[in-house]
Amino acid sequence: MRLEYYEDTDSLYIHLSDKPSADSQEAAEGVVLDFDAEGHLAGIDIDQASHWVDLDEVAFNRLPKAAG
Repeated sequence: MRLEYYEDTDSLYIHLSDKPSADSQEAAEGVVLDFDAEGHLAGIDIDQASHWVDLDEVAFNRLPKAAG
């Protein structure tokens, strides 16, 4: 998973997969879900992200241990 913030548009993109988006669906105003060619969720685009999330802090809780 990768997070990318675009200051010029105040949008936050959450990459859930490296596969390209083949289809998109607006889930709520300003929130677009991107799906790959197989219909799996590939990313989430959040417009006006600074109004919805605290961009100064990212916290991860209960992440699984890396295999290996």
